[in-house]
Amino acid sequence: MTIDARLKELGIELPTPVAPVANYVPFVVSGNLVSISGQIPVRDGKIAYTGKVGADVSFEDACAAARQCALNLIAQMKAATGGDLDRVVRVVKLGAFVNCIDGYGDQPKVVNAASDLMVDVFGDKGRHSRSAVGTNALPLNVPVEIDALIEIA
Repeated sequence: MTIDARLKELGIELPTPVAPVANYVPFVVSGNLVSISGQIPVRDGKIAYTGKVGADVSFEDACAAARQCALNLIAQMKAATGGDLDRVVRVVKLGAFVNCIDGYGDQPKVVNAASDLMVDVFGDKGRHSRSAVGTNALPLNVPVEIDALIEIA
């Protein structure tokens, strides 16, 4: 089954890739690796979630924000592969940052929403290494930001 067919089966329509908000590019292709800049929870051109997890943002909304970041990562993957997600050989690594209160320890559980989506879409090729880090602030006051390293054919 193609990745596009898998997305359709899962009822997922990829968003338009988000344009950079500062002096960087959305992704860099170097050989067979693609480094994708941090994606934030933008949906339909607007930030879908803002605030600090554990204070303003519930666990459930933080997970939804992480999933939206993952959808935006897949949209960037599609752009980086010239529209052919079947060129993705492996999701190598996700680097995730969770804007949270001091003492919050569920960053890995929040980021599982993104990791689970990668496996749902790409199967074993979606299994990756990962960092899930808590931080005291993120750009535009978003609760989650995730970047990725992928291997392509």
